[in-house]
Amino acid sequence: MRLARLAVVVAAAALSITGLNSAAAADGDTEVTVGSPDTPFSQNKQNEPAVAIDQAHPSVLAAGANDNIDMEACNAGEDNTCPFTDGVGVSGIYFSFDGGASWIQPTYQGFTARHCLGEPGDDDDDEECAGPGPIGTLPNYYENGLVSDGDPAVAFGPVPSNGTFSWENGSRLYYANLTSNFPGRQAFGGFEAIAVSHTDDVESAADGDNSAWSAPVIASKQNGALFSDKEQIWADNAESSPYFGRVYGCYAAFRGVQSRSQPLNVLVSPDGGETWTDHQVTPATNNVSSRNGFGRSGCTVRTDSQGKVYVFDYQFGVGAPGLGQIQMITSTNGGATWSRPRTIFNAYDLCSRFEPSIGRCVMDGVAGARDDLAPAPSADIANGAPTGADATDQIVLSWVDGRVLNDENVMFSTSTDRGGTWAPARDVTESTDRGFYTAPAISPDGTDVYLVYNAFTTPFRESAVGPGNDRQLLGVVRHADVTGGTVGAFTTLHRGASGDARGSSQNNLAAEFLGDYVYAAATRDYGTAVWNDVRNAADCPAIDAYRQALHDLAVSTGQQVAEPEEPGGGEDEEEPTQEEDLPVAPPVQAACPATFGNSDIFGGSYADPTP
Repeated sequence: MRLARLAVVVAAAALSITGLNSAAAADGDTEVTVGSPDTPFSQNKQNEPAVAIDQAHPSVLAAGANDNIDMEACNAGEDNTCPFTDGVGVSGIYFSFDGGASWIQPTYQGFTARHCLGEPGDDDDDEECAGPGPIGTLPNYYENGLVSDGDPAVAFGPVPSNGTFSWENGSRLYYANLTSNFPGRQAFGGFEAIAVSHTDDVESAADGDNSAWSAPVIASKQNGALFSDKEQIWADNAESSPYFGRVYGCYAAFRGVQSRSQPLNVLVSPDGGETWTDHQVTPATNNVSSRNGFGRSGCTVRTDSQGKVYVFDYQFGVGAPGLGQIQMITSTNGGATWSRPRTIFNAYDLCSRFEPSIGRCVMDGVAGARDDLAPAPSADIANGAPTGADATDQIVLSWVDGRVLNDENVMFSTSTDRGGTWAPARDVTESTDRGFYTAPAISPDGTDVYLVYNAFTTPFRESAVGPGNDRQLLGVVRHADVTGGTVGAFTTLHRGASGDARGSSQNNLAAEFLGDYVYAAATRDYGTAVWNDVRNAADCPAIDAYRQALHDLAVSTGQQVAEPEEPGGGEDEEEPTQEEDLPVAPPVQAACPATFGNSDIFGGSYADPTP
């Protein structure tokens, strides 16, 4: 953004930063996905949020989420199917210029099916409906032969000019996500790639200007067998770092969709996201895993004030629940070389219950929300951004441990010596909560920690059907002071509104869907958080009965009968082997309340309670 324009935006937002407790919605949170509709399904479906603060202009925030706003409705085509429309992107983008008190969801131009609403009955021809038009997701993908496939990650860094990074040049927002080839085009090899685009003008981007965004760059080194997944991105945003401005990403590199070979890779860009190098930083196989060799995922990447890079991941474990490992990998030379993975904590998968109908572990009940990556670590570092002058370089880390069904704990630890040693992990969950996904943030000067998690407040349900089998989900934000490197007791800043997670859904209707993560960020004055929210999602008894029937069939036959929702927003096209015996899904828009499937992203910003 041009500095004069940004100065006006920041000045106008300054008052909201000093009064964040009153600036947010009256109930202490606000919807982030403000442009997405409440109905119909699946246009009303959002999940997997990310958020970033521009530390050079701390009232400016950006968020991302999987967003189905541009998908066709269930009545387009067969009324009991709600497919991901081929070629339509799902990477939503949102902006706040008042410290997260309110949000903007821009409208761009791209490839869309949001007007494909259909009519009751199966006579609609939806194949020719999608085409160029308004989109509420990341622009410039269709024009480059690509589809934005979600798993969003966002980060702010400085703008490069003549090979030099400086905050005086302005701020650059990076958006990383999965991408696939647009139908009939071949922009890259493989199944899914990691793409990164950026904007230097967030005001124009928030106004819906496609040209404010760069074309997406394929960052992962693709080949015909590579399925890239679950990426994160970070820009070195502390001027004190010798690698200031360098951009890093990490992702799980599946070598074939069903492959036993799955290392973790790290991406490095020295030139503001224009070019990337791809480094494999773990072994390709996981010899300790019982899940067909399934390896590592759920990575986080951060930098400290001296430019050291830290990558954290989760190595999947053995058994159900599986005892896995949280690993740390580092680089001290700007990503040129990397350390060997070092286990810093053991953690248990949330896999006490396996849902046979979709072949995935679930958290809350029969046909429930998948929880594969709940033990994946989230991290943040007090690196003193934007200058680095007041950095403590303290690291905070959180994850969810699932060793005991109905007593899943949000765990927290910290390191004050750049990852050399770690404080004993401690449970920071409120007593009534079952932790689902979590993320911490530490203020750049290391004085405050904010932590967000999604929680279920009801036990695992043995049936999907009936009013007594609801699955209550909400978002929780907590805070702790830091004194001399010691993180004090956590107190709760906010508990969001609760809703029944049965009102969320995979697009194929076979199970709930809430995604794989939540996110937090912090300044010296406030913390912000985003989470998955189902307060506005209506349970549909007809869908509950359908999911229960799929579960019962899978139990009786010993076979998986439906597909899980796969990374990248889609589901496998392979049909279950006993298709002729499958229960029939109901016509969604006729059989369900209008707001069935209406999962949202909510968030809040909270002033330091002990300044």
